[in-house]
Amino acid sequence: MTFAAPIAFDPATFLASAGLGRRIVELKPKQAFFSQGDPADSVFYLQKGRAKITVVSTAGKEATVTLLVPHEFVGEEALSAVPGLRLSTATAITACSALKISREEMIRVMHSEHQFSDLFVKFLLARSMRSQADLVDQLFNSSEKRLARILLLMAEYGEPGEPETQIPPISQETLAEMIGTTRSRVSFFMNRFRRMGFIHYNGRIQVHKSLLKVVLHDRMPDDNAVKPGVLDAPKRRSNPDKAGNGGHKRPVLKIEH
Repeated sequence: MTFAAPIAFDPATFLASAGLGRRIVELKPKQAFFSQGDPADSVFYLQKGRAKITVVSTAGKEATVTLLVPHEFVGEEALSAVPGLRLSTATAITACSALKISREEMIRVMHSEHQFSDLFVKFLLARSMRSQADLVDQLFNSSEKRLARILLLMAEYGEPGEPETQIPPISQETLAEMIGTTRSRVSFFMNRFRRMGFIHYNGRIQVHKSLLKVVLHDRMPDDNAVKPGVLDAPKRRSNPDKAGNGGHKRPVLKIEH
C-alpha cells in the first residue's frame, strides 16, 4: 500500500483562499472591518484595496493612525494572551477584499507552520519600524514635510516603472488627521506642491518623485528662510570685559595692600 505524500504548506495559498476558520469578505468604501470596542476575535489579511485605521478619543475626536495596503494584516491585537476589545477601527477607503481568520485558526497555523509564523513576524517587525518612523516624523518634522512623506508613502505602492503614481482617493480631512494639522493647512500645502510641480490633479492625485526634495531637505526650494542646522555651534557670548571699549579690555584697577 502506498501513501500520498503530504501536501506542503504554502502561505500564499493559505492567505488567498477560504477554509476552516477563515473566509473571504468583500467590503465597500467606508465599510468597517471592525470598530473600536468590538471583541477582538479575528485577524484580517488585506488581499485587495486600501484601508485605514482610526482611533476615537473619549472626547469624540478621531485620528487616523495609519493607512493599509494589500498584503498587510489588520487587527493583529486579537492574538494577545488575553482576548479583549478592539482599540481602533479599520475602515475600507476603496473596495476591499480580505481574508478573515478566526483567532483560534490564526494561533493554530502560527504554531504548526513555521513558514507562516516567519511571514507574520516579518510583518510585525515592519509595522513596528513604520510606527517608530511615524513617531519621529510627528515629533521632529514640520506639517508640510509630514504631508509630503505621507503622499510619498501612499504612492510607493504603484506599478513598477511608473513615472507618476496615483494615490487612492483620500480626503484632505483624513490627511490633516494623519499629520496633526488643519484641513486648510493641508489645502495650502497641496496647492503649493502643485504649483511647484510635485503633484498633479487629474481626477486623482498623481505624485512625482520630485516631492522627495521636500522630505530630504528642511525647506522648500523657494523658501529663503535660513534655518540653523542641528549641529551648528552656538554663537559665542560677548565678553563683558570687552563691551563698550571698542573691543578692548577694560583696564583692571589693582589694589595694593
